[in-house]
Order: sequence, then structure tokens, then C-alpha cells
Amino acid sequence: METTVYFADKAVRFATEAPADVAAEAVIGTPTDITRAKILKILENCNSVCVATPNPDEAFARFAADFTQVEAAGGIVVDDAGRWLMIYRNGRWDFPKGHIEQGEDRETCAEREIAEETGVRARVVRPLCSTWHAYWFPKTARWELKRTHWFELRAETCDGLTPQTEEGIERVLWASPKEVSESLLKNSYPTIRCVAAAMK
Repeated sequence: METTVYFADKAVRFATEAPADVAAEAVIGTPTDITRAKILKILENCNSVCVATPNPDEAFARFAADFTQVEAAGGIVVDDAGRWLMIYRNGRWDFPKGHIEQGEDRETCAEREIAEETGVRARVVRPLCSTWHAYWFPKTARWELKRTHWFELRAETCDGLTPQTEEGIERVLWASPKEVSESLLKNSYPTIRCVAAAMK
């Protein structure tokens, strides 16, 4: 199965064959060669890397062992007018999400995080997709690999949009799917574009 891990705007793909859009110098064909340091070095000059191997799951597992793995959940909240809930954090548009707490299931986490980050209470309708992204987390001084489980949710109550400023959220707004696709997604991360595409 193909897996893509994002480092902000750059991507590492684990697949049986390299896609045509990946430069030849960014293709790794020996799974034993895979290290975080090697991938980061290639990403300095390329926007994407492909690990092309007969067993992409095994190659991904070797790569993932270099990180502390984190689980999170969030989603796209839809209101009665069909608008989507968006947050603005770190200079980008995003969907609300957060870490799964011990003993918490994915759906409960998504509902809780959305309420905390936006002030909107919502209920899960269906799963959408999962995304992976990797980053250096200064607070714990470690590399983390986060898998986020995404859901579609329906807004139940909203006593006013309240950005969770202590989490760096500057704005919360409702936007039509057209506004999201034609404007807001241009200033978001690739993972967020993947989630939006899963709503179709």
C-alpha cells in the first residue's frame, strides 16, 4: 500500500513504483538505506522523495522507527448551510484537530478538539481519511511522526466562534466549499488539501 508522509509542504512517498512527477535523483530503491537524515538531505533540494520498493509497508516501518509516533484526530465540520469550519494558525488555513488522549477513541478526540479549538460542538458523521506528517517538536526536543484520523462532522451548537488563542489559533470562520477550494486551500498544507479532497 502506498503511504505519503509530509514534511510541511514536501512529501516522502513509499510505493512499489516511483510516480512520474518525482525527479530521478529523489528516488531511493534500497529500503535498508532509508533514514530520516537521508530523506531530509534529499528534501533540501527536492519537493518530494519516493522510496520505490516491492514492500513499501516494510520500508515505511523502518522509516517510522526514527520518530516518536503520535496519534491525532480532527475533521471538517459542516453547518446547516453546507459551510465548512476553518481555523487560521501559523499563517495557514487548517481544519481543527489535536492529539488523542489516553483512553480516548478517535471520534471523541475529534469532537473534543473541535470544541476546544473553535467553540463549535459537532458530532462525527463518517471517517474521511488519515494523513501522516513529520516535524521537529522543540517543546520535547524530538522528531514526531503524526497520524491524523480525519472525519466529517455536523455542527450541533455554536455559541459563537472562539479561537483557542493559547494554541496559536488566530481566527475561526465558516466558508463555503467553493471558497475553501478556490481561495483558502491555496494557503494551507498538502495534508489539508488531501482531507478536503476526501469530502467528495
